[in-house]
Amino acid sequence: MMKIVPPKPFFYKGGDKAVLLLHSFTSNTIDMKKLGKYLQQHNYTCYAPLYRGHGLAAEELLTFRPTNWWQDVLDGYQLLKDEGYEKIAVVGLSLGGVLALKVAQELEVTGVVTMSVPIRREAAFLQKRVFHYAKGYKQLEGKNEDQINVEITRLQNMSIDSLVEFQHLIQKTMDKLALITSPISILYGGLDDPLYKDSADVISHNVATQHKTMKGYPNSKHLMTLGIDKNEVNKDILTFLNDLLW
Repeated sequence: MMKIVPPKPFFYKGGDKAVLLLHSFTSNTIDMKKLGKYLQQHNYTCYAPLYRGHGLAAEELLTFRPTNWWQDVLDGYQLLKDEGYEKIAVVGLSLGGVLALKVAQELEVTGVVTMSVPIRREAAFLQKRVFHYAKGYKQLEGKNEDQINVEITRLQNMSIDSLVEFQHLIQKTMDKLALITSPISILYGGLDDPLYKDSADVISHNVATQHKTMKGYPNSKHLMTLGIDKNEVNKDILTFLNDLLW
């Protein structure tokens, strides 16, 4: 059996301006590494927390809840504060984008960037994501098809309470968009589910700030930071950050 090395948080130190980078659901900090390195090269300090359970087997992932992931985000924000960074922007992808909106609602941020953010997701859909992740993880471990099928069946009987909580987190965050007064950039992939374009429109329409931009990338799927348009995405995020009042 092949042992998978768990991913880790990363801290790329640059200049005085700090950016909190938040990865997507069932993924890990690899979502944000290229963007983080790019921003570091342009004098930004970047920290990306790893949410509990992410990068581990799906069975372990489901033992953690969005409350745990939110605490990981709060700890990441506090880490930057403790390191002396007074001005912090937040950038998030998918689940990370939802959490970035929540950060902008509850904490002081210089600006916020969201990518591929859903305004709604049912727990059943999220469960399918977990199954897809589980199968890929088990294949990487070197397990055969029969063993994988047995373990996926067992996984189907696990509680999805954490996914129901995730569904509610999205709903509650979208209900409070009017609390966001910081500048915001809302990005989505043209090859992603049409829901994400609709979500971008809803977010743009409901945030309180007048400093807002929205852009779609025609060649991008869900993981925009790793796709064909990633260089353009990185440049646009840098331009947005450079225009903020730090």
